[in-house]
Amino acid sequence: MLSVVVPVHNEQDNVAPLIEEIVAALRGVTPFEMVYVDDCSGDATPARLRDLLPVHPELRVLRHLQQGGQSTAVRNGVKAARGRWIATLDGDGQNDPADIPTLLAARDAGDPATKLYAGWRVHRKDSGSKRWASKIANAIRARLLRDATPDTGCGIKLFEREAFLDLPYFDHMHRYLPALMQRAGWKTVSVPVNHRARGSGVSNYTNLHRALVGIADLRGVAWLIRRARRPVVEELQR
Repeated sequence: MLSVVVPVHNEQDNVAPLIEEIVAALRGVTPFEMVYVDDCSGDATPARLRDLLPVHPELRVLRHLQQGGQSTAVRNGVKAARGRWIATLDGDGQNDPADIPTLLAARDAGDPATKLYAGWRVHRKDSGSKRWASKIANAIRARLLRDATPDTGCGIKLFEREAFLDLPYFDHMHRYLPALMQRAGWKTVSVPVNHRARGSGVSNYTNLHRALVGIADLRGVAWLIRRARRPVVEELQR
């Protein structure tokens, strides 16, 4: 089974259309479930999700009673997931669920040592300032972490559940999954995917917010990479 984990915060007008797209992309293609994690929304997002539960048997809904952030929502969704492999999508509708089968095909044809297939937004539909901020951040991150990943901020990813849960957890860790997977000894692959303009609502992040938290996070991840140790382990036989 594939588990599609979608974190949401104040996305009342985006939940129903995105769920319909996920169902259209996966029903009849692979067994799947959708695990929506509402991060203490202040709008009608929880009510919309509750109304959709009887409509879509694949849908499950978790809710944070206090806001925990996107990384916490993703992690809690993955912990609750029943599938061996996890696909993630941002809840704003900018990721295209039709790309999930593309990621699955890449996995099926890939190296078993590859545990993360990361979406790569080749043609982004964000504002000019957001694209430039992302380009600068990616360049700095690539120089410091050397993760050979052109776009770590893309929300659509496919990864093995067990490998993800073995990673060190911290706030904003979802932005550094390729580097963290590589630190753990796994391979990662970037796959070109579609990107769309936000259909409704406003972003929960600003460029300044991303920059301020990014500086501290980069230093922390770089420290984790420097301190990593992966000795080969063998068990003695009787």
